[in-house]
Amino acid sequence: MAIRARGRENAQYKAKERDEFFRRLDRGGTIRAVAAELGLSVESCYRWRNEAGVSTPRVKSRVYTTEDKAEFFRLLALTGNVSKVAKELGFVRVTCYKWAHQAGIFTGKDTRAQRAQFERLRADGVSRADAARQVGVDKRSAQDWDKGIKQIPGGRVYPDGRVVRYRQAAILANVKNPREAYTRGAPVDLARLETVVDSRYLSLIERERIHDLRSRGDSMRAIGRALGRSASTISREIARNTATTVGYLPYAAHRIAASRRPRCHARKLEPVSNLRAYVEGKLRKRWSPEQISHRLVKDFPNDQGMRVSTETIYQAIYVQGRGALKREIATAMRRGRTTRKPRRDPAKRTSRFVDPMVSITERPADAADRAVPGHWEGDLIVGTMGRSAIGTLVERSSRFVALVHLKRLIAFEGVGGV
Repeated sequence: MAIRARGRENAQYKAKERDEFFRRLDRGGTIRAVAAELGLSVESCYRWRNEAGVSTPRVKSRVYTTEDKAEFFRLLALTGNVSKVAKELGFVRVTCYKWAHQAGIFTGKDTRAQRAQFERLRADGVSRADAARQVGVDKRSAQDWDKGIKQIPGGRVYPDGRVVRYRQAAILANVKNPREAYTRGAPVDLARLETVVDSRYLSLIERERIHDLRSRGDSMRAIGRALGRSASTISREIARNTATTVGYLPYAAHRIAASRRPRCHARKLEPVSNLRAYVEGKLRKRWSPEQISHRLVKDFPNDQGMRVSTETIYQAIYVQGRGALKREIATAMRRGRTTRKPRRDPAKRTSRFVDPMVSITERPADAADRAVPGHWEGDLIVGTMGRSAIGTLVERSSRFVALVHLKRLIAFEGVGGV
């Protein structure tokens, strides 16, 4: 996209420039950064943002050091202009004005000469509107001067000595709350945002294609055919995840969809109830979760509220810090574990043998075809309940078998080899 210099002679922007602004703002970054990148007016970009009902995320407040504050007051004593010093140092202008006001320094415009001229004009019989126009003040200031009211920081002083302070709640009563508008940078866990749950859910790449095809004017069915999705899926995606008057934005839609993933319902054993008390009592007696689940059906045949699955009990025991059962109850289980032991990952399983051995799948070719004698293969035969065991040694070429009786299985460290 071509970037043009902006000036008074070129103050009108085209629709494609506005669309490009929202497209880049949706990807991330501040309004000023996007405006500088595209060569647009910052004021126009903020106006577009407000008209679309989009609010940018609130960033963490900047922390200033004592040296920063001292440098601000040093330059302020030389220039006397808070805004100029704030811009030179790169500080927030509102923060600098707060420092100056707290120190009793007010750098506002001196209107005493204007007020004196206004009062002279009024004494000569000039109307309030004409006097305000000649002096160059607004209608409200002229009205206050005519009544003898003096402005002070955060309030006003009346001629009779009465002081009125502005109420902050009343001032902000008509201010639009930015949190009620759609926030472009809604707080979403980055891990949840980048996790691909399943192929049946729309991904960020697909949402970008939806935006591009939608901008080109393609129908719902055409977009669905291009993505290999049904037209109803595209229609629901656009209807549910379009949050601004600008239209469908892919990154914003992806954040909105990710924020709806968490299930906010309470766990069944979180609240204090008869069911939780029953489960806790049985666990203290070292009952297994499966026994508790089946026993509930027998003890409470007509009470459907006294039902809980085995997996729900396990989750309540092992999920600590989120309203789960107490930790001492978890240690009272038969296995005595306080965390779950992974079973599915082969790399995390406990090895069958203590000593490192050569796997039977790695035997050389001469041992596999039984051509050369001298290769032995070991195995183990375990009896009922592990009370006895026999070790076998087989010579690959001659098939000679040697049996070794093992009285105690726990003393066996493993038999194997090539």
